Amino acid sequence: MAGQTSPASEQRLDHLREQAWNKGVVAGRGVDVTGGPIPRKPGYYGQPIVKPPVWTWEIPVYFFVGGLSGMAAVIALAALFFHHAGLARTAMLVAAIGAILSPILLIKDLGRPRLFLNMLRVFKYRSPMSVGSWIVASFGACTIPGFIALELHTLHLFTGAMDQLLRIAAGLLIFGSAFWGMFLAIYTGVLLGATAIPAWFLHRVLLPIHFGIAGLGSAAALLELLGHRIAPLNAIGFFAAAVESALLVWLTIDKHGAADRAIHEHRSGWLIRIGEILTGPLALVLRLFSFVPFAAISFLIGALVGRFGWIAVGKVSGSDPESVFAAERL
Repeated sequence: MAGQTSPASEQRLDHLREQAWNKGVVAGRGVDVTGGPIPRKPGYYGQPIVKPPVWTWEIPVYFFVGGLSGMAAVIALAALFFHHAGLARTAMLVAAIGAILSPILLIKDLGRPRLFLNMLRVFKYRSPMSVGSWIVASFGACTIPGFIALELHTLHLFTGAMDQLLRIAAGLLIFGSAFWGMFLAIYTGVLLGATAIPAWFLHRVLLPIHFGIAGLGSAAALLELLGHRIAPLNAIGFFAAAVESALLVWLTIDKHGAADRAIHEHRSGWLIRIGEILTGPLALVLRLFSFVPFAAISFLIGALVGRFGWIAVGKVSGSDPESVFAAERL
């Protein structure tokens, strides 16, 4: 008959009552909340409160390539200003390759080229994705013609007024490349910090600086491996490694509790630490002992691992409702 309780259910209820009376705690399947049979599920009925990022490998690689190529353009401008023509040419080549690869990686992540082109139809200054798309496009529009103009002027394929025009055009375009390249290296950190992911949002001031320094150090490291072993690049390497070492100390200190759990635990935390050790203390020590090529390789690998680490941090943090609750209390 409807409404009747089976003997097994009655026996189960008697057991729960007796356990609650004797111990004050009811344990077992279906009784996770202390003192009652109602299961406790974190978040909204056990679901994440914020949407974790669904980015695949293309985005961390894009962060790495974009930061490196953007800062390579900055180094190219400085090299041109101080009359290091060979370094400027190599740096612009690196920047041009990055300017080609960056939109390819973005389009591959989006799935369709039309989606990337649609973001260029309207400029939305409040949208980090829209601003980022315009930065990538502007960087490429300056860098590729700038590299071509610099090569034509260096090879002296033209003479007279045409050669002078190429020299002026190369200077202006390289300046534009450096301007947009600096934003390209930094804005990716702004993009992460502008989200509701706790571990990203809590470090919204730190991330742009970190990504910019990592891009600068990576560009200097790659140029050193390509044969430009000069004191200014070594100084940049020292500076970047020192900043990354300080960042490792900063991130190691647990300041936000559960809100920062993804940085201190899980696979994501290990990726962050490995990346920071390679770009920071290890690269710094190797440079102090004049092992410049090994320091450059260490920094490049660490910067790439770090980009994957921050994406993994976002996925873990966004899937952790307790992290969101803890961040709201800060």
